[in-house]
Amino acid sequence: MHGIRFIPVALAVLWGFNWPAVKTALSEVQPFGLRMVGLGVGAVLLALVAAMIGRSLKVPRSSWIPLVIAGIFNIAGFNLATVFAQLNTSTSRAAILTFTTPLWAILMAYLFLGERLDRSKTIALAIGLIGIAVLAAPLIGGQSTLLGLVFPLVAAFSWAAGTVYQKARPIEGDRMVITAYQLLIAAAMAGIGFGLSGETLPVTLSPVVWTALTFHVIGATAIAYLLWFTLLDRLSVGAASLTTFAIPVVGVLSAMALVGDRPSPLDFVGFAAILAAAAVAMFAAAPRRVPASVTAEA
Repeated sequence: MHGIRFIPVALAVLWGFNWPAVKTALSEVQPFGLRMVGLGVGAVLLALVAAMIGRSLKVPRSSWIPLVIAGIFNIAGFNLATVFAQLNTSTSRAAILTFTTPLWAILMAYLFLGERLDRSKTIALAIGLIGIAVLAAPLIGGQSTLLGLVFPLVAAFSWAAGTVYQKARPIEGDRMVITAYQLLIAAAMAGIGFGLSGETLPVTLSPVVWTALTFHVIGATAIAYLLWFTLLDRLSVGAASLTTFAIPVVGVLSAMALVGDRPSPLDFVGFAAILAAAAVAMFAAAPRRVPASVTAEA
């Protein structure tokens, strides 16, 4: 249980660096193809590991409907929207706007799950939203296309909806296996888009793109999603979502270092606010007590 405090840090690194990794991959791989391959390979890797360590790949019949719905919103919708966001605005802007997710998640949890906002969550949310507003303001001034605004916000809403739904309708079964199936469902949806769009997969890739794809598939897809669903099992939706405030900061800084994004001085005001929010959120997101049966299941 104590190790759960390190999950937000791991997610910040894996998903933060995934932004420039995806941007790099998009230089040679088309969007639907990237998601089809990335999510599909991530699903296969998790399923193979689960089988090798003796876990059953069966899922209770009652879990299939919530598994499919959560997979569509939490993984498919989010990943498809973010990949198109990066094609319509800068990596740093896409990262910041996408992680308005905590706002939608907290509001949905309040409306549909009856979760209360304690003082720490409210403070973290307020500071984080101020930081995101500062960073998103230049987009309103016309520095990006409308799609550059729409796709990240669609991604944020999709992620929040999937998170709240999965909290309201918990999925029974092994966490690693469930994650693998959700990734596979998302890969299938990307595959439909791949077929309808007429995209093709590249015959060869540069070493840089191979490196980016390897990190994207193993680290940011297979490992990171397993960590996220483990975190969601242990914390409330609000607490789990607030811990994601650190991810866009890592995303922006890694985009500066790896793909040449150059934020303005005003952006750093937003960075500071979001870092402060992430720190408050991590202290507020103490693990809650769970029944022994839930712990054993996870």
